[in-house]
Amino acid sequence: MRKTSLLSASAILSLAVAAPAASADEHGGKTRPPITEAMINEAQNRWCAGLVEIGKVHRAGGDTRAAANKVLDASYAYENGNVLFKPTLAHGETTFRLDREGALAYFVGGDPKYPGDKGFALTPWVGCRWQNAGTIVEGDLGISMGNVWVKNEKGEETMVDKTFVFKRGDDGVLRLIVHKSALPYAPPPAGR
Repeated sequence: MRKTSLLSASAILSLAVAAPAASADEHGGKTRPPITEAMINEAQNRWCAGLVEIGKVHRAGGDTRAAANKVLDASYAYENGNVLFKPTLAHGETTFRLDREGALAYFVGGDPKYPGDKGFALTPWVGCRWQNAGTIVEGDLGISMGNVWVKNEKGEETMVDKTFVFKRGDDGVLRLIVHKSALPYAPPPAGR
């Protein structure tokens, strides 16, 4: 059973307003400069490159689980805490992934706990690009929302809507703590 919680709009706003513009490093108390949009862009590029790399390893007959684990280490903050992961093609009871195991299953499949996962990254994708509709920076958090296009070997692109929340780690690297993606809404034809 999942826990649910309701916060008033004013409580949410007060949390957002309370976030500092710069953050204190837990190891020494030094203040770090705020995250920049360039840092968010770099993190998104790293995510795209990782997705393509998993497909490249798959095409070469390599160890896709090892490749996917490298992507998870480089792009997701599982080593530092919780990550909320809602992948594009997930459904039913496995829509929301609250652990690393669920993310790994989505990328490479083969986990009986996630029988619907065929391995999103095994398509394989040969290209990945993104365009942000907007970004927000608050202290050690960087948020982006926009579109990601993935391209298969036939040159066909699929667009997904993405919301990414990155948190800066002690090493200064931005990694995902929230990954939410979905296929764009397509309204029914007029007259229905």
